[in-house]
Amino acid sequence: MSRVASSRLLPRISALSFCTASPAAAAASSSSPTAAAAAATAAAASEASSTSGDPSSQPPPAARKPWGVLKVAAFAAVSAAVGATGYASYAYSLEELDQMTREFRKKSKQPIPEGTSGFEKFQAMAYSAAMKAPLAAIEGYLDVRSQIEDQIRGFSEPVSDKLLPDRAPHEQHVLTLVLDLNETLVYSDWKRERGWRTFKRPGVDAFLEHLGRFYEIVVYSDQLSMYVDPVVDRLDPKGNIRHRLSRVATKYEHGKHYRDLSKLNRNPAQVIYISAHALESSLQPENSVQIKPWKLENDDTQLLDLIPFLEYVAVARPSDIRAVLASYQGSDIAAEFIERSKEHQRRMQEQKQSGRIWRR
Repeated sequence: MSRVASSRLLPRISALSFCTASPAAAAASSSSPTAAAAAATAAAASEASSTSGDPSSQPPPAARKPWGVLKVAAFAAVSAAVGATGYASYAYSLEELDQMTREFRKKSKQPIPEGTSGFEKFQAMAYSAAMKAPLAAIEGYLDVRSQIEDQIRGFSEPVSDKLLPDRAPHEQHVLTLVLDLNETLVYSDWKRERGWRTFKRPGVDAFLEHLGRFYEIVVYSDQLSMYVDPVVDRLDPKGNIRHRLSRVATKYEHGKHYRDLSKLNRNPAQVIYISAHALESSLQPENSVQIKPWKLENDDTQLLDLIPFLEYVAVARPSDIRAVLASYQGSDIAAEFIERSKEHQRRMQEQKQSGRIWRR
């Protein structure tokens, strides 16, 4: 066989080697076109008959879902339980829920009386068995919510209802002066080249030393104790500040740490709170005195200006300091006190002069 003939046969051989045609198709290809069509029709008919006769080749019937209704019911029950739990958590307190479910829980745990009939005993046992799951769910919910609220209360409430120790009997008349720390007594500033540094407000040394003789001074900050303690140690080496309260003594509410003066273990009528953010950080604004925030101004005199007013109040010992502070509401206390002092001196001078004229 010549090379040309062999090269012409190669494509046919390769094509036949990768062909997967059936014998009927092969016979059809070797016969006439009519025979090929008849063979194709016969192959299709045989294939259809084999398919119809083989049960395994038929498509499976639609799978039945006997548990579909139960699944939907279970999902609906769980969704309703979750929704009811969420609404109860939002709408009612733990004490209210305990009161509302107490009768139900008590009734579910009642023992079966001895004198009851067999049918009544069966009824009671069936009811008790049916109520086990709801009762266990209620008890579990109350326990979990109680634990969660205890944890939250530990972060949101002051660490104690008595933040300060009891006052000595001979100091019952002494007023309590509560001072904020940041931007009131000190200012902390950070720079890349030196890091954090804390600066004392102008006049803070004289302020603490002078008023320490008249007041029980307390620092009440929303910072952590690891910050408050070293700052106060350096700020007041003479110990005029008697007590220090840090973040654990504040009340956390709406994203802020508030000073709760009612937890100080002191008479609210004898407490003054001074802060650069007094009205924003105190739960008792009637006891608060707000001063200008200090941010490293060298000419600041806010603390020194307050000394005359605070000294006068400490000596006068009003029955309720809140009434005194209310009389200065809406004004600068230091400047207003000076004006009132001048007016008082003028009146006293007029009375003296009128007294001298009457004696003559």
